[in-house]
This record gives sequence, structure tokens and C-alpha cells, in this order.
Amino acid sequence: MAVFISGCIDQTEENTNQDESIVVAVSILPQQEFVEKIAGDRVNVVVLIPPGASPATHEPTAGQLRDVADAKAYFTVGSGLPFENVWLEKIETVNEDMLIVDCSEGITIIEMHEEEHEGEEEAGHDHGGIDPHIWTSPMNAKIMVENTYLGLIEIDPDNSELYLQNKEAYLKELDEADARIRATLGEEGGSFMTYHPSWNYFATEYGLDMITIEEEGKEPSPADMQRLIDEAEEKNIKVIFVQAQFSTQSAEAIASAIDGEVVTVDPLAKEYIDNLDIITEAFSQGITKE
Repeated sequence: MAVFISGCIDQTEENTNQDESIVVAVSILPQQEFVEKIAGDRVNVVVLIPPGASPATHEPTAGQLRDVADAKAYFTVGSGLPFENVWLEKIETVNEDMLIVDCSEGITIIEMHEEEHEGEEEAGHDHGGIDPHIWTSPMNAKIMVENTYLGLIEIDPDNSELYLQNKEAYLKELDEADARIRATLGEEGGSFMTYHPSWNYFATEYGLDMITIEEEGKEPSPADMQRLIDEAEEKNIKVIFVQAQFSTQSAEAIASAIDGEVVTVDPLAKEYIDNLDIITEAFSQGITKE
């Protein structure tokens, strides 16, 4: 058995280490939960897209960039998030020693309207037809958590055993959340309508058909609106899902036409697992079975 002799100097060093939390940066709030579930209070997380901000339009503040200058690592979503497409290179110049971790490594990215965007990807515009919302599937979140863990043990190897235990516990929570979703939504599939196409990965994971109002950042034309109203009536859809970061005008117009309602769901909430339960309950009320 090893014997440890503690003294005043050792205790002081221990307290100092506890006070010196490691700074890391993430793009979106769900990633803050991923990091904190693994590393706890050993890290201080800088979230570059704050609550209420849109990943399509947010610009980092001078204060955020100052915080990034102290970061040991930046955990990117890595799946074509517009914010990262525009700002990642500039953020890297603020802190060239920072480890960049691509949390999408190992995830199958969904491509949307590929034929329309053939030239855009090369030009670096928008997301080039790539759907960046990988985290909305808890199975993808598990892969993001694994990638986050690998980055954390690279910058803080002394705590790798603790991080491993915490990571495994959180992966179990994600498996339990997945089981609850499957139990709530059932095996029959169904359709739901949403303003912004944030839920493709969730829909794919659970066999659902996502009908989107907005396409590539554009409001629907009058002809599109009529088509959507007809489709909602045909499939008996009575709930239109929106999120706080986008206009609800079109969704409200469709809901009015079908005598339905608009319900807000947030793919960017920090409390990831709690939010999955909230979203699942909302979807279970708004999904129509074929």
C-alpha cells in the first residue's frame, strides 16, 4: 500500500491546482454540458454562441475573443455550422497554441439539396448543403462526447481517469435518454412540421418525416405556403414547431390556416438531456402517424 505524507506545502499546492481551472471554448450551449459532465469544475467553459443567439448570424464579442486567448482547446461542432465556417480561422489567430477538436469526427453528415449546392461548397458559402445540426440526435451526441473526452485528456492528462469515469456515466445517461425517446415516440414513425430544419438528425434516428417551412434561410413563397398548408391538412398536422432564434411569422400563418398551434422547441438549450425529454414530449404531441 502506498503511503502519502501530506504537509502544508502539499496542501497549498492542492488548493492552488483546484483554483486554476482550465479554460476551454465551445461553439454551442449543449457542448458546455458535454464538457462539464466530463470535467466538472476543473474546466471553465467559454460558449461562443450565447443563449438566444443564432449560429447563422452571431459574431463573437471582444470579450469572448479575450477569453478564447486563454483557452487550452476549442471544441468545434465541426459539421458545417455557419458560425464556425465564418469565424474559426479568425478565432484560431487569437490563440495559435489552442488545440482544435472536431467533435463531428466519426459522425455521418447529412447532405441537403446537394445538386443545388454543388459549387457552393468549393466556394465556402453557407454550409454547402450540409446539415450542421448533428447534436440533435443523442446517438451523435455520444460520439461528440467521446471526441470531447479525447480532447480533454490531451490537454489535461493528469485527470484522465476521472474524465473516463465521468464520460462513461454520461454516456449511460444518453443511452437512457435514447430509450425514453423510443418508448415515447414508438415504432410507427410519423410526420412533423418545423420552421427551421434543425431536427433532421433526430428525425432520421427515430424514423420520422420532417417537413420544413424555411429552406436555406429563405422564407417560403406564397406557392410554398399553400403547398405546406395542403400537406399539413393532408397529414392532419396540428402543431408547427419553431425556435426562438428565428421568425415565427410563416409558422403562425400556416398554424392559423390549419387551425393548429405554434410550439417553441430549442435545439440549443444547455441542459441537453433535460431538453431531449422536453422536446420528445412536445414531438409526441405534434407528430401525426401515417
